[in-house]
Amino acid sequence: MLIAFNKPYGVLCQFTDRNTPPRPTLAGFDLPAGVYPAGRLDFDSEGLLLLTDDGAFAHRFTDPRHKQPKTYQVQVEGTPDDAQLALLRAGVVLNDGPTRPARVRRIEPPALWPRDPPVRFRKTVPDAWLELGIGEGRNRQVRRMTAAVGLPTLRLVRIAIGPFALDGLAPGAWRAVARDDGVHEA
Repeated sequence: MLIAFNKPYGVLCQFTDRNTPPRPTLAGFDLPAGVYPAGRLDFDSEGLLLLTDDGAFAHRFTDPRHKQPKTYQVQVEGTPDDAQLALLRAGVVLNDGPTRPARVRRIEPPALWPRDPPVRFRKTVPDAWLELGIGEGRNRQVRRMTAAVGLPTLRLVRIAIGPFALDGLAPGAWRAVARDDGVHEA
């Protein structure tokens, strides 16, 4: 079984939380029994999370050797210029080494659901939207990449992983998805 889930902002990608008080987890979304995340999405990020009951598939799909492309819509603080976009396209150096080149383009603000809580709005600081694709998955990588080029991330929504896409799924909703083996060599 493979499930596409639209993870809301402020939800952990696990079924339990040992924090006091506990934070919202996947347990609150009536997901099928026996599935677990194939990959992760940060607490403060939203969008596509895949869950499966097939451990071998999850291992193959998330193995860094397969470099599954991940696509994000990213609201950034500031107005991206061509030089900043070129840096992202070339790959940026982070504290854990250089990233692979990203696919990036400016986009119009996407038709997304409202975020709760809303992204802070500042009259004196412009913001913009990017569509950004990466083939690796380091911890908080997109946020660190945009910050490294002077464009701090305000909102981050994953819209696709490999051949799987969010495709209009509402926050907190899920659907079963068909799959090929889902693993493609880069």
